[in-house]
Amino acid sequence: MFVDKATITVKAGDGGNGCCSFHREKFVPRGGPDGGDGGAGGNVILEATDSEQSLVALIYNRHYQAQNGPGGRGSNMHGRKAPDITLKVPVGTIVTDRNSGELIADMDVPGMSIVIARGGRGGRGNPRFATQTNRAPREWEPGQPGEHREIDLELKTIADVGLVGYPNAGKSTLLRAVSAARPKVAPYPFTTLHPVVGVIEYPDFARVTVADIPGLIDGAHENVGLGHAFLKHIERTVVLAFVLDMAGIDGRLPWDDLRHLRDELELYMKGLSRRPALIIANKMDLPGATENLERLREELASETTEIIPVSAATGETGELKLRLREMVEARRKSPFDF
Repeated sequence: MFVDKATITVKAGDGGNGCCSFHREKFVPRGGPDGGDGGAGGNVILEATDSEQSLVALIYNRHYQAQNGPGGRGSNMHGRKAPDITLKVPVGTIVTDRNSGELIADMDVPGMSIVIARGGRGGRGNPRFATQTNRAPREWEPGQPGEHREIDLELKTIADVGLVGYPNAGKSTLLRAVSAARPKVAPYPFTTLHPVVGVIEYPDFARVTVADIPGLIDGAHENVGLGHAFLKHIERTVVLAFVLDMAGIDGRLPWDDLRHLRDELELYMKGLSRRPALIIANKMDLPGATENLERLREELASETTEIIPVSAATGETGELKLRLREMVEARRKSPFDF
């Protein structure tokens, strides 16, 4: 199951109390104060990892609490720091405070970790209060409470290339043809209900990640269908690949599809449609595709956007993998802000 939103409550451990104690030993009168300090409470840590692709692991248990620090004891025995707990989240997770709406972190780098709730400091024992005029203090300090907060987690898929297109344009079949990913393929719309990321591997061990974004429909920017749930996963891709059904099986014209897709992206996020892109003219093995390809080139004669004809169903992808790599590497050398 793919889950890209979760709300969890985290509670760091409370600090242990300081101890009020006095040394007792034969032949040692007035041994003095020897109460130990309390230990610090455990922290709650979020860590970004490539081993997770969904937030599903965090929806079954929505409450996470670290251990409290142990209290101090006599004979100057201090409480140890309580262990931290670490929650793994997929790379690309945005962390927001649910109450204030404040952006806490964008976990966009593998291995990145943040302390989302800090444990309370341990209290001081009575030796900490000793002075020249008060050599037997009975004061001690309670431990401080750990932080408690409710946070929203939202996953935005990170991939080099995002496949954008209408339902049934052949995006999942294309991803199968260029990578080892195996998304569901069926002859009806919306067979893909969540992003699927595949990896294109090259002979020199270079890699390009490609995300199969579920099909968009008109009005997606207004959250028609599952608009926002799909569009947010396109935000982080560095290259867009518009997948068009050149055979027009569903009765639409490829150039109209392209225009509508660009409009939806731009209405959702300004500048998104102007991201580096190429057009994948799919289903070239079907009748009418060749004529539509010529018409598409005429419609885009004033543009420099590259059109690559392919037939994902037959595995004929031409120079697509090479061009995707070239475009991705060019963007890595001159990155832009998401």
